[in-house]
Amino acid sequence: MAMDNAPIGVFDSGVGGLTVAREIIRQLPEESMIYFGDTARVPYGSKSKDTIIRYSRQIVNFLLSKGVKAVVIACNTASALALTELQREYIVPIVGMVQPGATAAMNATKNKNIGIIGTNATIKSGQYGAYLRKLDPKVTVVTKACPLFVPLVEEGLIEDRITEDMVSRYLREFWQYDIDALILGCTHYPLLINPIQRFMGDGVTLVNPAFEVAKYLKQLLKENGMRAEKGHEAKYQYYVSDLADQFLSFADGVMPCRVDSVQTVEIEKY
Repeated sequence: MAMDNAPIGVFDSGVGGLTVAREIIRQLPEESMIYFGDTARVPYGSKSKDTIIRYSRQIVNFLLSKGVKAVVIACNTASALALTELQREYIVPIVGMVQPGATAAMNATKNKNIGIIGTNATIKSGQYGAYLRKLDPKVTVVTKACPLFVPLVEEGLIEDRITEDMVSRYLREFWQYDIDALILGCTHYPLLINPIQRFMGDGVTLVNPAFEVAKYLKQLLKENGMRAEKGHEAKYQYYVSDLADQFLSFADGVMPCRVDSVQTVEIEKY
């Protein structure tokens, strides 16, 4: 059976993708990983499609220069707007957030009323809704852009009063639609899982696509003979485009293993 100890590349606009990186480490402990957070240009959710594709291309080029065997776009905005383009341009497997997340939501819903929250760009793209309707044309999809969630997470205001207020402001309209599953359609949002669950109540399943993406990646690597050897000692490297110290203290708080150093990269060069 073929084995491949090369690292997996994971990228996001900032710290949100760490929720995906964390899940990959849990489910694929033998796999090495290189993470890139585009902290100089966060948030992506308010940028145009062309800009997001350009940023994503630069990051994939950087990750390939580090010898990655596969790339995970741990950012729903870039997944929704750049995935198809990138898959056409590169030969390495590139995995996005939308398909695994939508599949998980369909498995979770009983009444086929599904809510989706995400950035302006993700919601405007309509990608989640389109994929859900492909799985089941009878599904009712209710969407809401929550642009202020990303800056709140990036500022570390996770259990803050202002966050509680924003959760209530953004999500109260879901109550009238009787949704029983809510897709956290931005990788920053699982970090707000407590205030969101408190507000929505136990009758609503919060779907975190990160878990599904790691599961999907595991299967993909296995099918293509690209898994790392059993017992391979995984190494993790972290890169950002700015604010390395801020990223380091945040990452060290959310990752399952210690984050010792973060390096800054001039990503525009790629």
